Amino acid sequence: EKGVGSNEFAKLLDMIETYYGKKATAVMPIEAGGVNSMLPIAAAARLGLPMVDVDGMGRAFPEIQMVTFTIGGQSASPMIFIDEKGNLGLMETVTNKWVENICRAGTTACGGSVLSVEFVMEGRMVKEFGVHGIVTRSQELGRTIRAIKNCPEGMTPEQYFLDYTKGHRLFKGKIADLVRETRGGFNFGRVVLDGIGEDKGRSAYVEFQNENLSCVADGEILATTPDLICLVDTETFTPVPTDALKYGKRVLAVGLECFHLWRTKEGLDLAGPRYFGLDTDYIPVEQRCKK
Repeated sequence: EKGVGSNEFAKLLDMIETYYGKKATAVMPIEAGGVNSMLPIAAAARLGLPMVDVDGMGRAFPEIQMVTFTIGGQSASPMIFIDEKGNLGLMETVTNKWVENICRAGTTACGGSVLSVEFVMEGRMVKEFGVHGIVTRSQELGRTIRAIKNCPEGMTPEQYFLDYTKGHRLFKGKIADLVRETRGGFNFGRVVLDGIGEDKGRSAYVEFQNENLSCVADGEILATTPDLICLVDTETFTPVPTDALKYGKRVLAVGLECFHLWRTKEGLDLAGPRYFGLDTDYIPVEQRCKK
């Protein structure tokens, strides 16, 4: 793993402030998932800036343009990046998708990891299009998972987890097969689950591109992007990301309702099932689970 050095944050801040000719007032995470949700905390601490309790997804998506700020018309560029070797660059593009395309190629050339700043915006854009309270929500969810065994009397840990997250139970199974490949800077694949417990005798699979895209059981689609499809350990209820999937692991598939802007036409054009090549229209997870 390639960590962040001692001066990358400062170099990025200096370059963006020089570009705009004024001081930055705060930082925020672009998504609530993986290292991209943690590095802004480190950046805020090192730079002495506040971090706003908001992001642009309310979840994680694999591509840069897949944020609610794109729906609001905010440009991702100028986008500034730096790697651990000191390579530093600034790009201006005609669309946010071009930021993704060029940055993905550059990141691959830099060894698969860069630190970047994009979507520099004013407060009114954050207020109108940001997913508010996501950092606090993530912190509270982590605290609940750590104490999951101390759930209220009369509830199982699974029931408590689903109740707390407002999640929809999709499928419980043991990983029976896993196919993955790295292509174009993304981790693509499919994980097959053999049902256990009340799902014994059934089969399901989850397709992913860095993040989970769809969950299908016995030929029936149970959930698709942009709703969240989360695989969690059946005992600890800690998340099992796509890079941690392994044969024999027991997981519970849970569907969570996405932020409301993702259900608009603009949101579905950015991150709906057909964008990822899935041959289905979007139906909210709560409606699919009522069938």
